Amino acid sequence: MKKKIGGCKLKKMTFVSFRMNILFFIVFLLFSLLIFRLGIVQIIYGDDYKREIDRKENVTINTSMPRGNIMDRNGMLIVGNKPSNAITYTRPQNIKAEEVLKIAEKLATIIHKDSKEDLKAIPEIDKKDYWILKHPTEAEAKITDTDREKLKNDKDYDTKMYHLTLDRITSKEINSFSKKELEILAIYREMITGYPLSPQIIKKNVSPKEFAMVSENLDSLPGVDTTTDWDRYNNYKDKEGKEILASVIGKVSSSKEGLPKDSVDYYLARGYSRNDRVGKSYIEYQYEEVLQGQKEKVKNVTDKNGKVLESQVIREGKRGDDLVLSIDIDLQRKVETIIKEKLSKARLGQPYLDRAFVSVMNPYTGEILSMAGKQFEQNSTSGKTNVNDFALGNLTTSYEMGSVVKGATVLTGYQSGAITPGEILNDRPVKFLGTKVKKSWNTTGFGPINDLYALKRSSNVYMFLTAMKLGGQQTYIPNGRLSIDKVAAIETFRKNFSQFGLGVKTGIDLPGEQIGYGSGQIPPEAGKVLDYAIGQYDTYTPLQIVQYISTIANGGYRIQPHIAKEVREPSNQANELGPIIQEIQPKVLNKIEMKSEWLKRVQEGFKQVVNDPLGTGYGIKNKQYKIAGKTGTAQALYNGPISHSPGLMLWNITFGGYAPYDHPEIAVSVVVPWLTTDQSHVNLEIANEVFEAYFELKEKRAKENLTISNPKINTSKSETNKDE
Repeated sequence: MKKKIGGCKLKKMTFVSFRMNILFFIVFLLFSLLIFRLGIVQIIYGDDYKREIDRKENVTINTSMPRGNIMDRNGMLIVGNKPSNAITYTRPQNIKAEEVLKIAEKLATIIHKDSKEDLKAIPEIDKKDYWILKHPTEAEAKITDTDREKLKNDKDYDTKMYHLTLDRITSKEINSFSKKELEILAIYREMITGYPLSPQIIKKNVSPKEFAMVSENLDSLPGVDTTTDWDRYNNYKDKEGKEILASVIGKVSSSKEGLPKDSVDYYLARGYSRNDRVGKSYIEYQYEEVLQGQKEKVKNVTDKNGKVLESQVIREGKRGDDLVLSIDIDLQRKVETIIKEKLSKARLGQPYLDRAFVSVMNPYTGEILSMAGKQFEQNSTSGKTNVNDFALGNLTTSYEMGSVVKGATVLTGYQSGAITPGEILNDRPVKFLGTKVKKSWNTTGFGPINDLYALKRSSNVYMFLTAMKLGGQQTYIPNGRLSIDKVAAIETFRKNFSQFGLGVKTGIDLPGEQIGYGSGQIPPEAGKVLDYAIGQYDTYTPLQIVQYISTIANGGYRIQPHIAKEVREPSNQANELGPIIQEIQPKVLNKIEMKSEWLKRVQEGFKQVVNDPLGTGYGIKNKQYKIAGKTGTAQALYNGPISHSPGLMLWNITFGGYAPYDHPEIAVSVVVPWLTTDQSHVNLEIANEVFEAYFELKEKRAKENLTISNPKINTSKSETNKDE
């Protein structure tokens, strides 16, 4: 019996030993496989994995440089860059929001960013995001199990959960932040706004103390740095602090704005970054490629987590090239003062008169020496009247110009054969069947007059009769029909007027130029063709008038006006201009198809307008400057900003002229719209003082030996350049 029991034990021990052997064998196989796998990893793929661990990326970042200066023709600084201390943050590629917040919290103990403007700029969505970041458990609790079950199969699960959380954050919760917490948020949102590895400005115009403290703590503020930023400033201001030529200079976007939304793709394709500052309008926009500096190119070496290991400058940056304008800033300031003073007086008893424009151009080169405009606007809140720069109105607004265009009418008459030089026509009131009487300002008429007398005295009837002949009707019959081919007549007029720049773009190097109204339209009745001949149908811009006057002054060449004169390299020496890169050359757009003797005859008529005692421009007093020109008065519908009864008719008064008449140096247009009377002479008063300002400056500079080839640079701040 005992042997049986012992045999059972032996058999049981043998079975256990067998199972242990199998187990050890399996373990052996598993360890063998593991060793084999480790061998493959280390021997075959070891280098690859090591490279992956040590992997670095080279990321090239372009850093913007200050824009080029804008100067006047004599090297006077108009627009420059004002440096300011700034704090920046360069965000690594894969940093977590919590890590950025920690840096923001520490930075908030060093700098102040808690002004009303700073805190007011924080949108509600950012406050909600900040609340989620500060209260993750409470934010998680706002999502129920039902919500999760309902959306668990939704492909936009995370996005919808996020928005659901946002919707359930209460006003009490987002308004629970202390002022210090809001300050941290103001810093934090600036830090996360920028693009990875691209410096983002956290605060500009920092105090010396803030700048120093941040500089001392850079080791504990990863990604934070101190730098010198810049702001664009206009060096010239008037007595009220308004910038000279502001509307024509244009604006530059801020670093926060970056590239304009409507042209992001355009700029990105040209190597810009999204937070680059660019010209938004007019000169700053038109000459963006000149003024934008060459970016500093920096190569950042990062690890696989996006942490910057080292930075290397591979191309030095360079400030933008300098743009030298054809504008004479001293003349510009004087012209703006003249407009302001004369318009202020003329506005007494004139409820609709709110603006005036002056363009001054070299008739041979097209250089714009001055482009000035002022607009009086009443502040609806304070009731105070502000005088704003409206120089841009010279090319963006248009008006019926009146008799100033009669030089083009006479020349069109010569060209078409409707009249001949010296031809006498009878100026008396004319009336056609079913129409009102049409007459000259001398209501009884001037009687038989020739073309020169018609220009000198600004005869309307002489121009009416010329238009009739041009339209095919050679004889005026009192109370008879006006039987002209209005289509052929208006098209002939417009074709010839366009040769002078009337009704077409002048080609100035600024965006947004308008051509006026009426071009291409056929008048509803033939009588409008007669109105066209005296400048009371189509509308023109003040800039078109100065181009038209220049074309007559220079002997028939329509010159393209331009506001840029030169492009120069930025100078390394203070108060010196750099070498010329490009010089803007005069461009002839067309030569008018008319005989030189015809032009000389109209020039003689313009001379008599100002210098003959019977001339309508005789009120211009400075005869010593040998001024020639043409006055204009037009009755037109008011379409200004002040509420008015429908069909309100007002008067536009204008002047276009040049001097000296024997060898013109400047051409001038003056446009003053929307008076209730045609008896004002503010157009002549402005013109008189503009010519005087130009020639007095010329004489003064001759005494000082200041020439365009020997410019002096003035970089003084605007406080020293306010108008006297």
